[in-house]
Amino acid sequence: MGLAKGLQKIFIPALLLGTLLAAGPATAQTPSCEERRLDNPPRVMVDCGGGILIEREAAVEMGFISATGGAAIEVNSGAVLVEVDAAQGGFQIRTPQAIATVRGTIYAVDVSDGHTAVFVERGVVEVAPIEGGEAATLQAGEGVDVTPGEPLVVREWGAGRVAELMARFGR
Repeated sequence: MGLAKGLQKIFIPALLLGTLLAAGPATAQTPSCEERRLDNPPRVMVDCGGGILIEREAAVEMGFISATGGAAIEVNSGAVLVEVDAAQGGFQIRTPQAIATVRGTIYAVDVSDGHTAVFVERGVVEVAPIEGGEAATLQAGEGVDVTPGEPLVVREWGAGRVAELMARFGR
């Protein structure tokens, strides 16, 4: 399971997200990301160009990671909604419990109390437990809950659970 290999943590507090992405981990130049505050509910849109938009709850703890094969963010608590253009293949979100890797999609990751939930609105996402084990592939409308020591079970999420998560992003 090679998803966790090649990750080098570069933690940047959410308010200082000024750089990353399109240049990749091996280059010194990185473009600036632009942040825009959104209301109802309070959240922040981070646009790093190149087809990557990250919408995060206002209190999310988030940092960038340099990963072989693509860019990634680390989320330690709270929820993010990510839109990734297919040209940015290999984009990852890493949490204390899971790694979610995409190939062009819209998906949400919610981290809380030793648990990570991943939901796919559009596209395909591969989710693997940080501690190793069998990865799961999610399609649109599916989600998985990642808890250490438990197998991944892909489920079609009910309308209520989807609505509750997406409402956190004003959708």
